[in-house]
Amino acid sequence: MYQLNDVRVQTILDIPGLTIHDHAVTCITGESGSGKTTFLRLLNRLITPDTGSILYHSRLLSSYDPVLLRRQVVMMSQEPLIFPGTLGDNLQMGLHFSEKSAASDHDLKEMLAFVKLEKSLTADPLKLSGGEKQRMALGRILLMSPGVLLLDEPSASLDDETEEFVIQRVVEYVSRNGSALVMVTHSKRLAQSIGGHHITFANGSIAVDTGGNLHE
Repeated sequence: MYQLNDVRVQTILDIPGLTIHDHAVTCITGESGSGKTTFLRLLNRLITPDTGSILYHSRLLSSYDPVLLRRQVVMMSQEPLIFPGTLGDNLQMGLHFSEKSAASDHDLKEMLAFVKLEKSLTADPLKLSGGEKQRMALGRILLMSPGVLLLDEPSASLDDETEEFVIQRVVEYVSRNGSALVMVTHSKRLAQSIGGHHITFANGSIAVDTGGNLHE
């Protein structure tokens, strides 16, 4: 799906070669400052490399319209965006920005159950806890049915039990819909428990790759 060749971003990242596979789960771990978030931001053109090339489905990533690309390759940051309005309004925003039809209340309630968020659609999102806001943001991007999900520490504010439940649901979603997941996580335990490919970053380069993703 993605092929990176001699990609460098300032002194933050230096990746001689890497492949990210389609229809698969790829977990990225590493210490703070190792380049994990920068790597995710490269994949949907929020930033561009200083040198090297990135191919997406065998086509230069730089040739894609960035707005259209981000409707296919959707990223959830560590700090979820909160929009004016209710919880239901916030769930609809991804569909609105991607110019897709609004979801029914029934579909919104099903998504809340899917991400284990027991709240009313009329709830005030500003009053949600950090973990609840993350689950709301996750539900928002899942409603968009993206081809690729880029998740940056999606479970950082969740307790272990909720973390395990929510991430397993996301993995099920990816498998069921033929999507791909690239997830940054602080938890090596979580990365190992959900399987897939596992890449560890250190000092801006790849220290360990257990999925056969490296290439010369």
